[in-house]
Amino acid sequence: MNNLDISYTRYLDPEGQVTTELPAFAQEQSKLIELYRRMTLARRYDGKLTAMQRSGRIPSYAPELGEEAVRVGYATAMKKEDVLLGTYRDTAAMLVRGVTIDEDLMFWGGDERGNVFAGPSEDFPLTTPIATQTTQAVGVAYAFKLRDEKRVAVTTIGDGGSSKGDFYEAMNFAGAWHVPVVFIIINNQWAISMPRERQSAAKTLAQKGLAVGIPGEQVDGNDVIAVCDVVSRALENARSGGGPTVVEAITYRLTDHSTADDASRYRDPDVVSAHWKNEPLIRLRTYLSESQAWTKDDEENLITTIDQEIEDGIAKYEAQEDLPPEAMFDHMFAELPMDLKDQREAVLAEFSKSEENGYG
Repeated sequence: MNNLDISYTRYLDPEGQVTTELPAFAQEQSKLIELYRRMTLARRYDGKLTAMQRSGRIPSYAPELGEEAVRVGYATAMKKEDVLLGTYRDTAAMLVRGVTIDEDLMFWGGDERGNVFAGPSEDFPLTTPIATQTTQAVGVAYAFKLRDEKRVAVTTIGDGGSSKGDFYEAMNFAGAWHVPVVFIIINNQWAISMPRERQSAAKTLAQKGLAVGIPGEQVDGNDVIAVCDVVSRALENARSGGGPTVVEAITYRLTDHSTADDASRYRDPDVVSAHWKNEPLIRLRTYLSESQAWTKDDEENLITTIDQEIEDGIAKYEAQEDLPPEAMFDHMFAELPMDLKDQREAVLAEFSKSEENGYG
């Protein structure tokens, strides 16, 4: 292998068959069942969030359908003390990290209280601007290095986001400073309506780090075992002083880019249908079933338990007392600039007027 070759890792093929010897953790069926449980929660919750947006209970959502193995895999590989700087499509990873359903729903509902997590208190809120989280991740990793802390910053980005200047600058600093950061490019083949082949002429997205001295590798993003293994090795390399890594997880976005998108306008439904054969839940469930570790009753009990967990979280979220209108200004600055003070006062005045007129 020369220094331009990019390795590719897969343990389970789309039919759920083992292609090479499984890593040690994956030889324990209890751990694989837990990975499957986490992916099933992600899938069921994803569908519920989409339905909630369609019925006006939350304003927007970025679906993760088909990408559960990537998020569950890398989040499972992380240690509690590591820090995640994710994108708007990393809901499943946040749940694995310890964010509760009601907290996550507050985030999607536009409530700033949803950015204060009960679990991973130092993880960053999910990012909407494209690629800015990657430069922030390098800053976090640099702090870990200065403090001699055995921790790693993990940041994710889409295939489209990997074309942004912020991402290249982040990699350049990470390579030059040799900081403990792992860049995970989640290549779901689409940057909204822009297909991967028109996004970049690079043979692989993983090789983008080579020019700045960062090794890269690809992983089957629909094989949760492979994702967990590859990211675990990258994390341990960073934790032990080996520096950054770029991991490209190859998967497919099976649904719309967001609840504001209609992917049927630009994608061939037959192509999308074909990709359903590669989706991650069926792959792992098939392997577990054929290993006599999973039954139909297990599946039904799991879905019942998960659906109740989701409904309990939704009920807790919807029981929250509404914030007053002026709260939208309260988490923007330590001290509001004058123009925003004027806007806040205008909101208060309008709200008071509405209450006086009996509309509050």
